[in-house]
Amino acid sequence: MPALSPTLSPTLELACDLIRRPSVTPIDEGCQELMMRRLAAAGFRIEAMRIEEVDNFWAIRRGGASEENGPVLCFAGHTDVVPTGPREAWQHQPFEALIDEQGMLCGRGAADMKGSLASMIVAVERFVATHPEHQGAIAFLITSDEEGPAQHGTKAVVERLRARGERLDWCIVGEPSSTTLVGDMVKNGRRGSLGCTLTVRGVQGHVAYPHLAKNPIHLATPALAELAAEHWDEGNAFFPPTSFQISNLNSGTGATNVIPGELKAVFNFRFSTESTVEDLQQRVTAIFDKHGLDYHLDWALSGLPFLTEPGELLDAVAASIKAVTGRETQPSTSGGTSDGRFIATLGTQVVELGPVNATIHQINERILASDLDVLTDIYQQTLEHLLT
Repeated sequence: MPALSPTLSPTLELACDLIRRPSVTPIDEGCQELMMRRLAAAGFRIEAMRIEEVDNFWAIRRGGASEENGPVLCFAGHTDVVPTGPREAWQHQPFEALIDEQGMLCGRGAADMKGSLASMIVAVERFVATHPEHQGAIAFLITSDEEGPAQHGTKAVVERLRARGERLDWCIVGEPSSTTLVGDMVKNGRRGSLGCTLTVRGVQGHVAYPHLAKNPIHLATPALAELAAEHWDEGNAFFPPTSFQISNLNSGTGATNVIPGELKAVFNFRFSTESTVEDLQQRVTAIFDKHGLDYHLDWALSGLPFLTEPGELLDAVAASIKAVTGRETQPSTSGGTSDGRFIATLGTQVVELGPVNATIHQINERILASDLDVLTDIYQQTLEHLLT
């Protein structure tokens, strides 16, 4: 394969520099230092926030002197990437960062989401060079804990910003939102995620003497079947109906002649704004109580649903995509969770806009290299719409 071209665009140069840093979650490997240097040179006030083992930073640049209380547009994202998997399965080394003969930028993080980070930085550099006295403020909220537990990253930074009264009016998260062509879809919300570990207690015994035992598998199965068949809500114009999935069942000693004494099940709700955490928990409890089980539920809320309805941010993003690519974008709330769920709790309008997501978390992650220059132009156009 050919080496990287010496005439790479500024966005691609930065993207390759970031990809070459093996920042497997929660390690940052100097990605944020590189970004902070670039932003400081563009007039940003930088605040590094290392929380536990996680590197984060907050950066803000205000425009004209009269704009201290003007709108704040934040770019958000993460420098950490998921593990590579077996490196021998990759066509090219995952942190080599090269452009292949088909014009694809190859490497772990190309799509998720170092390409977006590079596009954000270059778009902002160009914008502030042209509009040094722009309206309002531009901010960056960057973490290295999105692909991991997500406890000491954006979530923790948001709490610090909330405590000191920082305001974020609009936020663009660089998650790979596109499906086939860059900008064909943006995420204007996400479903909530509510997980649970169920423990059902029985009585262990010999399979030949079932009257002396209580099989928790037999006892729990009807209740689990009822949960799987339950209709939780209808969804709405922005969200599909709430879904319930059992992701793990575990019981038994490994012996064929022993009735187990306990069953554990893990299940998850992806829920719309039509359901609340409390309602889902109460309905689950009622079903288990109805079946007379001896059980315990250990709940874990990963995030509440959020929605950015049509308005200033979504309109500006859609107009920018149209201006740069000529295509209409489709707002969607599909997919998993993102750090947008934490930022939205500040009352912020949040939109996720990034490259095509076809290979995220896969072996041979790659995106069309030229898409990053398109994405840079879209981000810059959005700045023009909102802050001039």
